[in-house]
Amino acid sequence: MTMRRIGIVVGGGPAPGTNAVIAAAVIEAVKLGSTPIGFHDGLSWLAQRYTDEQHEMTIDEVSRAHLTGGVMLGSSRTDVAGDPALLRNTVDALRKLAVDGLVAIGGDDLVRSAIALERESGGRIKVALVPKSIDNDLAVPAQVTTLGHETARHVGVQLVKNLMEDARTTGRWYLGVTMGRPTGHLTLGIGKAASATCTIIPEEFGPGPVRLADIADIVEGAIIKRRALGKKHGVALLSEALVERFDPAEIEGLQDVDRDAQGNIRVTEIDLGRKVLNEVTLRLEKRGIKVSVVNKTIGYELRCAQPLPMEAEYARDLGYAAVRHLAGGGGGVVVTTQAGAPRFVPLAECVDPGTGRGRQRGVDVASDNYQVARAYMVRIEQADLDDADAVAALGKAGGLAPDDLRRHFARLDGRLSPRR
Repeated sequence: MTMRRIGIVVGGGPAPGTNAVIAAAVIEAVKLGSTPIGFHDGLSWLAQRYTDEQHEMTIDEVSRAHLTGGVMLGSSRTDVAGDPALLRNTVDALRKLAVDGLVAIGGDDLVRSAIALERESGGRIKVALVPKSIDNDLAVPAQVTTLGHETARHVGVQLVKNLMEDARTTGRWYLGVTMGRPTGHLTLGIGKAASATCTIIPEEFGPGPVRLADIADIVEGAIIKRRALGKKHGVALLSEALVERFDPAEIEGLQDVDRDAQGNIRVTEIDLGRKVLNEVTLRLEKRGIKVSVVNKTIGYELRCAQPLPMEAEYARDLGYAAVRHLAGGGGGVVVTTQAGAPRFVPLAECVDPGTGRGRQRGVDVASDNYQVARAYMVRIEQADLDDADAVAALGKAGGLAPDDLRRHFARLDGRLSPRR
């Protein structure tokens, strides 16, 4: 089966390797006798039924694109599944352009649009989704890493290494708030690889809301334990996803955050690093302990980096497999590679039945991966509180009497030690 025209569209935020998928898809489509159509700015123009924001792509255009960063076609977060008019416009525009198949490159925000497009078109438009997310949060098989994650982690590690050296040189602490919502995969991956002093992710708190004080307790404990070890510097990484778990009542008390036109607080604009910094330094200063702490956001620097060679190779495998699958009459899948071979996961298996969006996978804090990461962090653990000598040293470093220190850090409950 030869598809006359295969569309290529990118949804969500930028991720390293996206251009390599586009390049591979274009080259393979041309080789198979199809015309590759690159859609500009995701689904945004198609959703308005515009058909001129696209162009026929050529091999010359993409032949050296596989190692470039950014997204050569542009991207958007337009979701057409939730609006019948937008969905109909998109299908009509694709049909007008005689597109038979669509390589959709994106994450959980693009999954339900992909399913909706196939359904609304009556199966006449086949869709193959390439899972792209620096957050590594789309619920494809556990061993499959989403495109862009490894390069984003690599760039993040380089940045954190620089912060660690600056912290050592200047005798200060850095609080790095790392991009990645709503899971902690990227933050944990960066922290574990860079050997940050401690890394805090939302999954470690279990169900229910997270308090600002919970996060401050862990950071304060890390600072005190490092001081007890004779070190007055360190780097703590916080996942930006923590703010999405804040108790709504506590958020209402943060009066300086931005609000939307309806007066609602914009949760994602809470300056997590500054809030934790202020809380921790205030606690220590009340006990006569001066600590220099600087907060730093690590985020947009990661998204448009040039892909690592292994990720450029991975992206080519995915683009090639997506076009081959569509050309063979297939559709309705998420394209993965497993054990060196293409594997196609039904789109329906990647959808959350409650929200209709792509299912997300969080960090498994009972896994060996997390246990190893946790074992190398500097935190106050239950074993420290059970050791009288350790309590005495920690109390001296933190300006607390032994009993006060035990009471203070007992608030961490089950988070004092990694789960077994």
